[in-house]
Amino acid sequence: MRTMNIFIFPLLTILFMAISHMGHAQNFDISPAPTPTSDAQSLDQVIAYSLMVVALVITYMLH
Repeated sequence: MRTMNIFIFPLLTILFMAISHMGHAQNFDISPAPTPTSDAQSLDQVIAYSLMVVALVITYMLH
């Protein structure tokens, strides 16, 4: 059992190093245009959820 524990730690370390190195292996080119700062769909979704919460609070207060 002790022999097995001696080999498990280095193997897990090598596995972790290989996985973390794979994340750095991808090189992404810088896009020529910046990404948009606001998305109309996400803004609409925030407004819709806010109105639903207000409706829920009003309904809770009336009952």
